[in-house]
Amino acid sequence: MGKHLPAALVVVVDTLLLVATHSGGLPPAAIAGYVLAAALTVTLRHRSPTAAFVAALVLATLTGATYVLLLWTAYQAGRAIVSRTGVAVIVGAAIGGLGTQLVARAGQPQAIGPIVSTFLVFVALPLLVGGYLAQHERLVSALGRNNQQLRREQEIIAERERLSERLRIARDMHDSLGHRLSLVSVQAAALEVSELPPRQQQAVRQLATATRGAMDELYQLVGALREPADALAGSRVVPAISRLVTEFQAAGVSVVLHQHGEPRRLSTAAGQAAYRVAEEGLTNAVKHAPGQPVTVHVEWEADALLLTVTNPVAAPSPAPVAGHGLTGLTERVLPAGGFLDHRLADGAFRLYAMLPAVPPGVADRPGEEIDHPAQVDRFRTVAVGFAAAVLMFVALPATFLVGWAQ
Repeated sequence: MGKHLPAALVVVVDTLLLVATHSGGLPPAAIAGYVLAAALTVTLRHRSPTAAFVAALVLATLTGATYVLLLWTAYQAGRAIVSRTGVAVIVGAAIGGLGTQLVARAGQPQAIGPIVSTFLVFVALPLLVGGYLAQHERLVSALGRNNQQLRREQEIIAERERLSERLRIARDMHDSLGHRLSLVSVQAAALEVSELPPRQQQAVRQLATATRGAMDELYQLVGALREPADALAGSRVVPAISRLVTEFQAAGVSVVLHQHGEPRRLSTAAGQAAYRVAEEGLTNAVKHAPGQPVTVHVEWEADALLLTVTNPVAAPSPAPVAGHGLTGLTERVLPAGGFLDHRLADGAFRLYAMLPAVPPGVADRPGEEIDHPAQVDRFRTVAVGFAAAVLMFVALPATFLVGWAQ
């Protein structure tokens, strides 16, 4: 309904102007015929703005009025110009309509000025404004498409560079750490089958198990570097942390895992960060507070995962300086949208992380930039329309004044 309101207003206003310009009155049949012709012209605009413009020129020639309809169809025709052929057709129609009216009033020299002025205001000006705004919109739209294409190409290049760097790191890790861990694993396996006292045999068995676990994790990491889709998913965080705690318990560490709440879905980056926080917290506890009990709390909120690793210190000491491990955790947690804190308080060291959960119905995607469609410069459009309106409403009274003066 709203999109047909301007067309209906054009027909109504033009009909009222036609009746007002004929002081002697018009027959009802003539008024009805004009309304029908104006309505058909408006309807024709949806199929061919150029044909509607030509029809409005014909009506203007026959009635001597049709100002609003001519103004509206000229603007729409100007917006529809996309080629030189279209320009030639519309300009030819305008010149033909002007010439027809001048020939029809060849015996009235005083009417030439008003006719020319009327064509400048109601034909030439809306044609130019419509063509200018349409061309501006097309240019802005093309610029938006080019920007989108350039952004996509930049993203592809950046992704190729990241993939190349991941492959290089994966090769280096496989060739260096992989070979060294393989050698340690072989030596540990040889010690397992050797004759050793029970206590040493148990220590060697734990060493061999830890070495094989390190190799498995190294190969998983290399696989994740080669194929990001194989990275630790958020839905596997709790089982992964449980296995990690079990491994430390098997190595003789006194660690307890507490879980609260219903698990939520995490993004891949958040899942990786949560696992590394637990791993770094347990490793630091073993390194800086050997023999002390460690507590791991995994608490799920409606929109976040709260992960805490706490261990008492053997004696009061200054807070440990953050090394590369904690710095690396910060570099993992912050890009995932989380928060990391570590401090020494009340004789215990506490490592705390908060990571956001993925809202239901939202796909797990990396930060994706939403590329909005190119929008027309609204200020320029409004300025052009305002200038055209001022020019029209200044020139129109002047046109009638010139006509009356003559």
